Amino acid sequence: MTSVTEADFQTLATQSMQYPVILEFFSQRDPAGQEVSTTLAGLVNAAGGRFLLGRIDVDAEPRFAQALGVQAVPTVVALIGGQMAPLFQGTMAADEISALLDQVAQLAVANGLTGRAQPVAGAAPEGDEAAGAPVNPRFDKADAALEAGDFAKAVEEFEALLKETPHDPEVLAGRAQAALLQRSASFDGAAIVADAAAKPDDIDAQFDAADLEVINGRYEEAFDRLLGLAADSTPEDRERIRLRILDLFEIAGRTEPVVLKARRRLATVLF
Repeated sequence: MTSVTEADFQTLATQSMQYPVILEFFSQRDPAGQEVSTTLAGLVNAAGGRFLLGRIDVDAEPRFAQALGVQAVPTVVALIGGQMAPLFQGTMAADEISALLDQVAQLAVANGLTGRAQPVAGAAPEGDEAAGAPVNPRFDKADAALEAGDFAKAVEEFEALLKETPHDPEVLAGRAQAALLQRSASFDGAAIVADAAAKPDDIDAQFDAADLEVINGRYEEAFDRLLGLAADSTPEDRERIRLRILDLFEIAGRTEPVVLKARRRLATVLF
């Protein structure tokens, strides 16, 4: 794994403006924390560059750990858009860690952070493990378009990837995220809220309001809005709404409780 020192922190904070950075504070004197380290490395490597993982040895960097308020090991925090968000302290089951990382990814998307991570600078990786997941070259064109702010092009690139792998969850999520960024590029939040309130039956106005809610992490409100709209719509309009809801499910995360609940309600509305 790659070590991170206090001198690296500003670089990491800058990188967190593009993608989430996960920081693990550990001690070689704490063998119980090794399982957390292994789990984090596996999950980050499997995420295809959605996160960057850095490890800080609190024994080697005591001032750094103290400055960030670390009181015990292991402690894991996320840097998102330059802001620090505590994740957990102590040991935790792999599925719980995975769920936390999913939440970090969703928060990053909601804040427009769609870049992909390269391994963090620092000491050379040991063995086959690395601090950041390797970038999947399949996504190079889509990632380049996202970084350039060309969200329409990014959608096109994800669409092309879907022709190769139609049910790939990562590609579906990428397309949904790029499409949301494209739609929301010129949003005026206050105007959208007012328009949606004034036009409760206008599908486009409600779509914009649901997008705004998703961007702000208010998934349940977005789903409730669109499911209520679908219940009173014509079959043709209901299909439009269904497709938009499925896109938003990809952004929120397929296995999130709020998505599973909304999916059950969607089935009731449709059938």
